[in-house]
Amino acid sequence: MDRGLLETLNAERRARRAVIRVTNLATGAERLVREAELDPADPLGAELAGRFRSAKSGMVETADGGRLFLTVHVPPPRLVCIGAVHITQALAPMARMAGFDVTVIDPRTAFATEARFEGVPLYPDWPDDVIPGKVGLDAYTGLVAVTHDPKIDDWPIARALEAGSFYVGALGSRKTHAKRVERLTAAGVDPAAIGRIAAPIGLDIGAQSPAEIAVAVLAQAIQALRRRPAADAAS
Repeated sequence: MDRGLLETLNAERRARRAVIRVTNLATGAERLVREAELDPADPLGAELAGRFRSAKSGMVETADGGRLFLTVHVPPPRLVCIGAVHITQALAPMARMAGFDVTVIDPRTAFATEARFEGVPLYPDWPDDVIPGKVGLDAYTGLVAVTHDPKIDDWPIARALEAGSFYVGALGSRKTHAKRVERLTAAGVDPAAIGRIAAPIGLDIGAQSPAEIAVAVLAQAIQALRRRPAADAAS
């Protein structure tokens, strides 16, 4: 690989930005395609968009019979859980089994204990104290807000929407969410972004227990990650 191309690829990976290396198997010619710069006019546009969503590398044939190998580099997906509650206790191990890195944040130290979240990165702090410098939010990070306390949940929800996080879910009834929408609107959050919030959180499977709700949340997060519209993937 060309040294300049390799340096660019490594820089993109360090910054948690998705990129695909396109290699012509006949000539060895290579190019990098950044997800954020995906051009709809690119002959491989639809194929590349699908590869960004699936995160799977593979070979494709061009219209003229050529063969290209697409090496997909996407950041490991993450879930940042706001609230060290029973739902999160069930969600964390399941999400890790599904390939997500999980981080839990909750300033309520009675809930945010290592005994309740063994082996999971845990911050017994306010989200606005740890997200900017220690955790971060990006397009490959989903946010799960389940404290049911607007003083804790609202700030990270707004930041996740600004960061273009692939999933933003919030616990609460439709009435609770309506009040949340009012607060976020008053805080200047874009109405279109607010419309991306999954609330009530989780797929509607009739979940009752914390574990069942966790299953619904994880399924919804996976759906959001794998079925992102091409326009969102390239935004």
